[in-house]
Parts: sequence; structure tokens; C-alpha cells
Amino acid sequence: MSTIIQENIECNKSLCHVPNTPSAANKRWRSAFVYIYYNRFKIDQTSLTELVKERNVDKLQNIGGVDGVASMLETNVEFGIHGNDEDITRRRESFGSNSYKRPQRKSLFHFVVKEFKDLTIIISLLSAVPCLAFDMMDNETLAGRDEDESLIAALFLVVISAISNFWQSKQFQKLSELCNNIQIKVVRARLHQKVSISELVVGDVVCLKIGDQVPADGLFLEGHSLKVEEPSITQDESDHVEVNCHHPFLFSGTKVVDGYARMLVTSVGKNTTWGELMSSIIHDTNELQTPLQVRLNKLTSSIRKVGLAIALLALVVLLVRHFTGNIADECVIGKFHGSKKKFCDMVKAMRILATATTIVELVIPKGFSLAVKRTHVYAMKKMMLDQAMVRKLSALETMGFATTICTDIAGSLTLNQMKVTKFWLGKESFDAAAYSSIAPYFLELVQEGVAMNTIGTSYRPSSRFEIEFLSNPTEKAILSWAILELNMEMEQLMHNCKILSVEAFNSHMKRSGVLLRRMGDSTIHVHWKGAAEIILKMCSRYNDSSGIMKELDDHERMKFEQIIQGMEASSLQCVAFAHKQLSKEDQEYDTKNKKIEEEGLTLLGLVGLKDPCCLGVRNAVEDCQYAGVNIKMITGDNVFIARAIATECGILRPGQDMVNGVVIEGMEFRNYTPEERMEKVDKICVMAKASPTDKSLMVECLKQKGHIVAVIGGGINDAPALKEADIGLSMGIHGTKVVKLSSDIVILDDNFASMAKVLRWGRCVHKNIQKFIQFQLTVNVTAIIVNFVAFIFVNEGPLTGVQLLWVNLITHNLVALALAIEQPTKTLMEKLPVGWTMPLITNNMWRNLLAQALYQTVVILTLELKGRLIFNVCEKVKDTLIFNTFVLCQVFNQLNARKLMEKNIFKGIHRNNLFFSIIATTIVLQVVMVEYLKWIEDTKGLNWWEWAACIGMAIVSWLVGWIVKRIPVPQKPFLSYLKN
Repeated sequence: MSTIIQENIECNKSLCHVPNTPSAANKRWRSAFVYIYYNRFKIDQTSLTELVKERNVDKLQNIGGVDGVASMLETNVEFGIHGNDEDITRRRESFGSNSYKRPQRKSLFHFVVKEFKDLTIIISLLSAVPCLAFDMMDNETLAGRDEDESLIAALFLVVISAISNFWQSKQFQKLSELCNNIQIKVVRARLHQKVSISELVVGDVVCLKIGDQVPADGLFLEGHSLKVEEPSITQDESDHVEVNCHHPFLFSGTKVVDGYARMLVTSVGKNTTWGELMSSIIHDTNELQTPLQVRLNKLTSSIRKVGLAIALLALVVLLVRHFTGNIADECVIGKFHGSKKKFCDMVKAMRILATATTIVELVIPKGFSLAVKRTHVYAMKKMMLDQAMVRKLSALETMGFATTICTDIAGSLTLNQMKVTKFWLGKESFDAAAYSSIAPYFLELVQEGVAMNTIGTSYRPSSRFEIEFLSNPTEKAILSWAILELNMEMEQLMHNCKILSVEAFNSHMKRSGVLLRRMGDSTIHVHWKGAAEIILKMCSRYNDSSGIMKELDDHERMKFEQIIQGMEASSLQCVAFAHKQLSKEDQEYDTKNKKIEEEGLTLLGLVGLKDPCCLGVRNAVEDCQYAGVNIKMITGDNVFIARAIATECGILRPGQDMVNGVVIEGMEFRNYTPEERMEKVDKICVMAKASPTDKSLMVECLKQKGHIVAVIGGGINDAPALKEADIGLSMGIHGTKVVKLSSDIVILDDNFASMAKVLRWGRCVHKNIQKFIQFQLTVNVTAIIVNFVAFIFVNEGPLTGVQLLWVNLITHNLVALALAIEQPTKTLMEKLPVGWTMPLITNNMWRNLLAQALYQTVVILTLELKGRLIFNVCEKVKDTLIFNTFVLCQVFNQLNARKLMEKNIFKGIHRNNLFFSIIATTIVLQVVMVEYLKWIEDTKGLNWWEWAACIGMAIVSWLVGWIVKRIPVPQKPFLSYLKN
């Protein structure tokens, strides 16, 4: 068909060919023709969607079954699609892309409108507009002289703030898109490769295994024991549905809970069942408020109440003074009569109300939310470089409080790169050089057991390339060993045998079996492979080193158990192979019922697989333990392997495993009474042979005892524990897709050392936010005291609304960024976890911010009352000195905020060039604002002496900080005294 289409294209191209430059009409006709004939498939999207959605097997058979659909989609069921750019493009044009309708990005206009909803802006506009109107009625009045410039300045600063928030939102959205980039395994052009889930197209052949999430609607091609978890129609629970050649329908969003398979993609994106649901739901992808933001909102609410009380007091005082005639009449009442005088009274009342409202707004710290988001975004970017991808912001905060980390072995503590290092035939160990001395018949049985009882595949692109092995680490190691060292010909063995039945490996049974018929002599054979202690129990005979079959009595069985324990004590994973040839009577029964014999097997041999520990894992474990975080290993491996690896990684100290209750098995923990579990759970360091239920049970007990628990998992069986934990971490390389999607943080390199970095970043995020809280509250407390005192005694505040907007613009953006980029330090890991119960504002922070606020208040009020006399300047220069000193105090107070408790505020600052750049930028902007943009803030230029005086007064804040940090504070939080 494709050949005919290509010939038609060439023919019509020649007919359409025009020697000169073709006209626009000819171009359109040519493009339309090529699209219709070249992009056309034998089946359309509507038919594909209905075929899978209706689960109509008869309809599927009428069009040739799954192979018929694959032929219509021009897919080779073994080698996949061509996969070149042209092929991918035409499939997307014909069937769509694998993406869903997303919420529209918020525009800049949205953020501008949001800024105008701020109460301070609204009050400023409402108070400025009447003054401007009054100014237009009579230009000789004093009411609206500066309001026009102030109004323009306020609008300018609002737009600047909106632009900053818009940029921040774009950065956060880019990170969210990166976190949702899931990789899947497909077969294209004979090659197994990983592509992004968004690049999947109709016709692709996708490889599925336990723990994967089905990425699109499709049809079952081949596989064994495939079961998927589909939501029940009538219940909230999920049903496990078996998918095979008789029921080949697979749906996007379902989870593979057992078996493995390859599927043919028939629908992607909005054409899938899951896509229809996702497209019908339009929601914001931004996460709800994190726990820290909730706590900050409560803090803000408490501060708001204080502000309302202060504002009410100021309003009462000003109204009393207004009605008693103690406020100067700015409207020159004697010159106006009638409506103008009433209008002037209205303007004064508006200003009194604006004064009270401004006090409220000064008290409320509005920069917390933006500071939290900036800190999160910066930390997420840096953590990506440290091989950790944050999927849920709340987890980033919670990691700073973690007290216990529960981890498995493979992939987090070890490299998950298995290699066969031991091979036992009977009771004798063989190395690679001695394999040639083994009886050929016996080696053939081992090779057959490896080749036929596996989910792995091997592939050599050409003779110039090495063989590629595709499977999980254990299967890859065994395949590699059999092919490279035992010279196994996998393709030939698969051609010589026919598989009759398969029992796929699962974590509960820890074994896999296959029933096969040899094509040469039609004999039926059974092969089992799995955990050595499990397979050993199924055997009644064994082959010795010379290939002679012997009975496996209790005495011999004990010797094999000792061999297995010896390998496991050396941190080797022991896998056993067993075989049985069925008699004619057994053949008739087993082939009829597809039953795989489980008894009377012959033990073929044992292999020991070594999984080396990750580089730096021991140091990372020690760092976490030094930081007061307990590390617990919970694994399905037996106690010998668990103890050996725990000792190698530093989880167990030498001799600690001899203490009763430190190393236990899952069954023992499960059989404890609830009271015993709660009593012993803190003492446990290693739990071996643990089921998913055991792991969840331990996490539950730890949480009940007040621990903040992080769990590292990779397989689908870890999902319950990840859900139960406060923070769920999945492995990025060997973790299943379902676990990655349900986890909070993905460790990209599967290394526990990266986990330690996540812990450090979590503490850093919390500490940086505390730094900004201390800084911001210092600004707010100073501004409220200064303006309140000035309103009461001088009738107006020394800091205008526009000046305060400028201060907020600097503190909410530049200062928040400067404090957000503080890197994690070693000192963060030298303290115990603080826990959720500790207040956000510690006693040290109260001490620092109150001291700085007191100093700044004294300086500003001194300038307000005696500034003209001290500096011998006019009123406008005095106001500029106040504004400039206040801003510079905040600039230099940034350095005090860097170190909440340390006296040396310059420690480590030379490693943070960006911090210096932000301080320099802030100072430059302030100079430009005072000297060149005077109309915005209503300022007047200062001379060198006045600038030096402002800087000198601001630098004194360093000395104040150094002095107050020497004052001891009690451990008990200050606010707790108010509750008693």
C-alpha cells in the first residue's frame, strides 16, 4: 500500500511540476494532495477510539485482530514504527499528540489587576482622586499640589511589582512542566528507547512492567500474567483486570500490578478515555498552599489584629483632634464657602480614614507569600543540580523537619547494578575459568532455565557494538552472565522451545516459573527461578559438580542453607535455579490445566549477585545521623543480606546488631501487640523480610510517636508506605512510573547521598524563610511605630505612601531574592530537627528584630523632630534624609538577617556573589530614586556629607546586631508565656 501511495505521489508531483516558480494556488493544491495521500492511514481515529472504548472483541476480530490494527497503522509488532521525524509528524497530524488541555497561563494584565486590589493602593487612589478634583476646581489651594505626581508614582511601582510577580510565575510553571516530564520505554526502528510521554504517538509499541502506568489507550500485543488496576464502575475500590489476547484492551491511566507485556498504542491525548476526563476538567495546576504558607497566614492574621487595634486608636485620636479644631486646615477654610468648604471637609475626612487604613497596611507583612515562592523556586532549581526533583512544594518544607528516614536497599543505598560473582554447582563453587569443566548437558539446562524463564531481552545492534540487556537489574545480571560467560545462544533456545505457561515474578512469592515444550523431542519441562531459600524448599534432589543427581535429604538441605547464608552474609543476593522433566502422565494434566509443577524439583545451581553500595552513601548516612535524623532500613531481603549491607553503609555500628531488637524480621514486628510496637519502634534499625504492610505499619507507628517520616521507595509495593509517610521519595532511574507520579520528591540518581542533600535543602528553605520573616517584621514594626507616633504628634507620617510602596518593592523582591539564595551550610546539619511544634519566630528572632526596630525608630523619629536643626536643612531635605536612611537601614540589615544567631554576619558571604550583586543593585536603585527620579518619591538631592550621614546611621545596625546577639534568651518561646 505504501509503495502504491509513493508512486502516486511521484506521478502527481510530475504532473503538478511547473518550471517557473509555482503560484500560491499551486502550492496549496500540492500541499493538500500530499497531506491527503501521504498522511492517510487505513483506519481513522474515531474507529480506533470506539474499538477500545467499547471493548468489542468481535469487532476487533472482524478487522484482523490486533495484528490487523497494527498493519492498518503501519506498525511492525516486533520492531515498532519507523520513528523518524517525518513518520512522527504524520502520525501526530492524523491522530493527535499525547497532551491534554491545560489551563491558560496568567497574563501580565492578571497580575496588574491583582496588584490594584491591594488595600493600600485602593485607599491611596481614593484619597488622591478627590484631592486632584479639588485641585482642578481651584489651582490656588494646597489640597492637591503633590497628589498628581504621587498617583503616577504609585501606578508606576504597581506595574513594576506586577512584572516581577509575572516573571516569578513563569519560572515556577517551567519547573512544574519539567517535573511532569515522564519517560516511557518504546520500540522504534528495532531499538528499545526511552521517550517523553508527551512524544508518544499512535502506532507506538510500548513496553509495560509491574508498577508502570499505562500512558495511552491501546491493545495487548504479547506478554504474560498482565494485570492492571482499573477503577470499579460501581465502587470506589479498584478492580484487578487480567489483560491477554482474549481481552486485549488497555486504558490510559490504569496501573500495571502484575506481569509484563507490550502494547500497541491506538489513542493518545484527548482521544483516550483518561484524556476526555482531563480535558473536561479545567483547573489551576498550581499547588494549594503549603503548610508553611498556612502557618504564615495564621501569623499574618494575628499581626492584622494588632494593626486593627493600633489603627482604631489612631483614628479615634485624629477624629477627636479634628472635631476639636486641633488639626490645621489645609484647605484654607476662610477662602471658601458653601460646596467647596464641604468638599474640603470631605477630603480631610478621607485623609484621616486613609491614615488609619495605612497604619493597618503597614503592620501587615504582605511579602511572605512571594518570599516563600521565591525560596521554593530557587531551591527547586538548585536541587535539580543535586539530582533531586521536587514534585510537591510542601515536601520541600517538610524535609526540613524530618526526624526519621526509612529506606530500602536497592537503588538508594546500593547502585542497583547487579553482577554475578558466585556460581555454585551442587556444593562446589566455580569461577569463570572452570566453567568448561562442567558437563555440557548440565550447562544446557541452566542456559534453558535462564533464557526461557525471564522477562529480559538482549540485543546487539551490529557486530561492532556490545550486547544491550533490557530488564530489571537482577534479570540483566543473570542474562549478562549466561550470555557472556556461559556462551548462551538466547535466540536459538527460544526458537527450539515453546512456552506453554508462565508464572510471572512478584514480590510476594519471590519466584517465577515456566512450562515449556522442546520442539525437537516434544518433551515437557518445568523451570523455576527465584530467591534461594524459596526454591530450595521446592526441591527434593540436586545435581553435584559432576552432574550426578542426588537426593536432597535434611542433612544435605542444611548444607545448602549454610552456603546460602554464607553468601548472604557477604551481602550477595542468592538466586537458585530448579528444573523438572515431566512424565507422560504429568504432561497430559499439566498441559491441559497450564499448571506448573512446584514439587519434586531438581536444584540446578545457585548464583550470588553483588550490588555495590553507592559512592558516598556511608558519609551521607553519618551526616543524617549527626543531624539527629534516624535511618531505618526496611527491606524484603533476608536478615543476613540486610545486616551486611546495613553495616557496610553505616546504618548499623559494629556490634550494634547483637543488641536485641535492633535487627528484626517483618513477621516479628507484625506479631507484636500495638503497645509493644510503640515501645520498640524507635530502637529498630533494620527490618528484613518486610512486606508492604510491615513497612506501612512501621511508618504509622513512627508518626504516632511524633516523628516526621520520609520514605524512599521504588517499586509499586512501596506505594502504601509512601502514601502513609509525611514525605514520599521515589527513585528516578529504577523507580516505577506509578511511584514517581505519587511521590513528593524524585531522587534522579537513585543515590542516598542525594537524599542527604534534600534534607539539607529542606532545612535551608525553612531557615531562609525565617530570615526573611525577621527582616520583614523589622521593617513593618519600625514603619508602624514611626508613622503612628508622627500621626499623633505631627499630624502626618514622615514616610509617604509612595515611599512605603518603594520600600515594599525592594523588600518583597530584591531582599527576598537575596535571602532566598543563601546556600545550605554544614551548620544546618549540626542541629537536631526542630519539628512542626516550634514557633516560626524564635526567641532569637524576637530579640534581633525588636532591637533593630527600636534602633531604626529612634533614628527616624530623631530626624523627624530634630533633623532640620541637626543638619541645618530645609523641610524637603529633611524628609529625603528620613526616607534615604530608612531604606539604607533595610539594605544593611539584610546582612544581619543572614545569620539569625551567629555574630559574624560576613561568614561565607564571599562565596555568594549574587548576594553582593543584589545589595549593589539596591543601593544603585536608591541613588537613582533620590537623585534622578525625585518626582516619584517627592525627594531632593543630597550632598556627599548627607549621603555619608545616612550610610553611617545605617551601618550602626551592624553594631546593634553584634551587641544584641550576645544577650542570652530563654529556651521557652516568648509567646508561650502569654498562654499560661
